[in-house]
Amino acid sequence: MNLPRSAIALASSLVALSLSMGVFAQPENSPKEGGGGSVGVIAPIFSQLVYFHEPANFVSVFENTHGDRYIHEWVLPGESVSNWTQMLTVTGAQDFSAKHPDATPKVFATSIASGFQRACPSSFAVKGLYEGQLNARDAFIMVVSCGNAAASAGHSETAMIAVVKGEKDFYTLQWSQRGDAMPTPMDIDVKMWAARMKGLMPLKLCSIVPGEQPPYPSCVGRGDS
Repeated sequence: MNLPRSAIALASSLVALSLSMGVFAQPENSPKEGGGGSVGVIAPIFSQLVYFHEPANFVSVFENTHGDRYIHEWVLPGESVSNWTQMLTVTGAQDFSAKHPDATPKVFATSIASGFQRACPSSFAVKGLYEGQLNARDAFIMVVSCGNAAASAGHSETAMIAVVKGEKDFYTLQWSQRGDAMPTPMDIDVKMWAARMKGLMPLKLCSIVPGEQPPYPSCVGRGDS
């Protein structure tokens, strides 16, 4: 079974149609991996604004919505949605919190890990990084890995995935990386992935204020850069 271009897409079964959600980005000064700075990314996704810091060397290549599922992907310059070495992905699952009030980010993340494991049962690995709250929202962060994403693909894939429970929706933020294929489970570099996640912070969900326009000052504060 081939992995789709990102692990989140596998777990969420996102079949998308063209529909922009109006992402707004502005430069920030905080240093990120590689020293290239960052971009504060904020967008209304279903019932809330989603805000995080994106490394400035990533470029947007795909943004779509189909029904109650949303996905946005960024890759490195010169790469594409089908041929990439690193990818950032944001997804939204509309009304998941409202329909499943007892669902937790850990349970949601576990379903993603299960889908990953089915794709590479002999080379699967997973490690939890964090369980608690991010900006007053329940969250769970993990790293999942396939030593061999698919026999025909010939590459490994590791993904750091943060799941955040919103007022009505569930949201995910992922950083994926591909490398050489390995026949056995790969060692997960917890320090590296934790540093990458720290560079994406703050990951915030904010209320949508009627009539408010980008850069959404009610959500983006001075302490976010």
